[in-house]
Amino acid sequence: MRLVADTNTVISGLLWHGAPRRLLDAARAGKVSLFTSAGLLVELEDTLSRAKFAERLERAGVTRRVLVQGYATLATVVKPAAILPAILADPDDDAVLACAVAAQAQAVASGDSHLLNLKTYQDIPILTVNELLALLPD
Repeated sequence: MRLVADTNTVISGLLWHGAPRRLLDAARAGKVSLFTSAGLLVELEDTLSRAKFAERLERAGVTRRVLVQGYATLATVVKPAAILPAILADPDDDAVLACAVAAQAQAVASGDSHLLNLKTYQDIPILTVNELLALLPD
């Protein structure tokens, strides 16, 4: 399954246990293929630089740069498609959709209400991580 995960899902998977971590583990095991873009990787690094993540990064003994590079290796980086604005309340979320279109993703994994409320974009379902995990074979 070809997937794009939003930045918060990726951060949750990298720094904590739970469903987002299981999604990243599924990618590591080859059960899903993750896609990202250069812009989403920049957003990932910028978000990880926030003070609220400093303690968690320190406890994990990892830098944000190492996490971003690791994710860039796990995911395939694509050039985002040119799309019309879709989420006026949070235009940054359009980067996820543009990546999903370019990657010909079969789904977007998100916990973001703006994306989830959209439900689908250009026939690409937008699902929670738990919904996605339920679709994967064991």
